[in-house]
Amino acid sequence: MKDKDILLEVKDLHAGIEGREILKGINLTVRAGEVHAIMGPNGSGKSTLSEVLAGNPAYHVISGSALFHGKELLELSPEDRSHEGLFLSFQYPVEIPGVSMVNFMRAAVNAKRKYLGEEPMSATEFLKLMRQKRAIVELDNKLASRSVNEGFSGGEKKRNEIFQMAVLEPSLSILDETDSGLDIDALRIVAGGVNKLKSSDNATIVITHYQRLLDYIRPDFVHVLYKGRIVYTGGPELALELEERGYDWIKEEVDNERS
Repeated sequence: MKDKDILLEVKDLHAGIEGREILKGINLTVRAGEVHAIMGPNGSGKSTLSEVLAGNPAYHVISGSALFHGKELLELSPEDRSHEGLFLSFQYPVEIPGVSMVNFMRAAVNAKRKYLGEEPMSATEFLKLMRQKRAIVELDNKLASRSVNEGFSGGEKKRNEIFQMAVLEPSLSILDETDSGLDIDALRIVAGGVNKLKSSDNATIVITHYQRLLDYIRPDFVHVLYKGRIVYTGGPELALELEERGYDWIKEEVDNERS
C-alpha cells in the first residue's frame, strides 16, 4: 500500500497519568480499510492508548508522535481530533440528562461541518439522516428522542455509541471494550453496525479482552499489548490462540527476554 493510505501512524509513544508512565513505546500503523484488534491483560495500557489518542486531558504525553491524516494528532484539541475524523466509543458511556439525542448529535454534526468549512445541516436534513443511521444499529426511535443515554441499559448505551459513529462518519473509530457487558443479541447488533460502516476509506481499532467480539468483527491484525508495549502482532489466529492459552505464555516469554 502507498503511504497515502495510512490514516494513523504512532511512533514510540510514551504516555501516562498522575506522573506514572503507562505506555512505554507504542508503534502502530493503521491504513484505510483495515481493522486492528488490540488485546492484552488488565493494566497493560489498552484503554490508556485510546484515551491518549482521543485527547483526554487527564493523560500526559511524555514523548513520541501520532500522525493522523499526516497531522500531529497530539497537538490537536479533543474537539479538533473529532472534527478531523477520530471517534472513540467509550467503555462506559456517560448519561447527559436534559440533552436530547437529536440536539446533541445535530450540534456535533454541525460543529464538524463548520470546522470543515461546510454549511450547517437543516433540522429536516438531519432528521432524515438520523432515520437512515438508526436502522444500521436497530435503534428504536423512542431511544433516539430521549436524553443522551439517560435510563438506557448497557446494551442500549453501546448501540447508541455505534449510532453516533454512524452519524459522524469518522475515518478512524476506536472501540474501547465495546463488548463489555453485552449479551449475545446486543453484541450481534453492535458488531453488525460496525461491519456495515466499514469501508475502504475508514479503519477501526477494536480494544477487547475476548475473542467472542472478533467472531463478529473480523480483524486484519491482532496486537498484544503488555506492560505498555505491543509485544506480538499477528492475524485473526492470534486471538484464537489467546482465547485457548491465555496471556501467561506471552508474559513469560516477554519477561524472559527482558531479564
